[in-house]
Amino acid sequence: MFEGFETAQIDVGPASVFVRYGGEGPPVVLLHGHPRTSATWHRVAPLLVAAGHTVVCPDLRGYGHSRGPRFTEDHEGYSKRAVAGDVVAVMRHLGHRRFALLGHDRGGYVALRLVLDHPECVSRVAFADCVPLTEHLSRITVDFATQWWHWFFFAQPGIPERVITADPDGWYHGDPETMGRENHEEWRNATRDPDVVRAMLEDYRAGLTVDRRHEEADRAAGRRITCPALVLWSLRDDLEDLYGDPRDIWRSWADDVRGLGIDSGHHVAEEAPEALASALTDFLRPGPGPE
Repeated sequence: MFEGFETAQIDVGPASVFVRYGGEGPPVVLLHGHPRTSATWHRVAPLLVAAGHTVVCPDLRGYGHSRGPRFTEDHEGYSKRAVAGDVVAVMRHLGHRRFALLGHDRGGYVALRLVLDHPECVSRVAFADCVPLTEHLSRITVDFATQWWHWFFFAQPGIPERVITADPDGWYHGDPETMGRENHEEWRNATRDPDVVRAMLEDYRAGLTVDRRHEEADRAAGRRITCPALVLWSLRDDLEDLYGDPRDIWRSWADDVRGLGIDSGHHVAEEAPEALASALTDFLRPGPGPE
């Protein structure tokens, strides 16, 4: 995986972030979702390098090979604000003050926090298979609660750790042929690590508490995304079934929204890397981008 890329473990204060990076040209950061690591981008990253970009793929705080601070009852250490700060620090360490950004799934919530907290750092932002946390929570229906029940299970103290670590292979499912064998091995090792499992759960616990409050404060203050925003969704996932066209939701957060659906299941970077890379490179070119 990641031929020609370098790796580093970067100390950013309360966290230590593992990162893969390679290529030359305008930088773009790829933020993975749950329960993946930066290895999920192994098919997308080389395509973006070939298109003329520097590509940076970190493991989110606590995921994969990254490590975060001790766990606390307020979950602040695993808030999206904290993780967004990690990304800014990593990019400055690598010599980049301004960059484009793609966040998938949980990484999308980090991307939203980063572009709102550090707008001077982000030239363009893309969101894949996500809408803001508060938009989900304000639209809870029987369908949402049935399909996304894990959000509320993960929020329970102590219980999900015991359930998941008792049989991680039974809880998490991954196909090495679909994922790629090295990606699958890295993901499987991560999900069998109790510290990683706890950190991933803290991500969800922060989502329903401190992250929700941060988004509510943004709306009350009228903060918006002012750079161009690309919204991508997997046509064989459930986001469109739940909410219709997700661009309509993002337009209440961003001034310039465009996007499209991709024929894929949820893990689009592994299942449809060419389509994802094509949509992103079109968006990053000067001009209007995909509608």
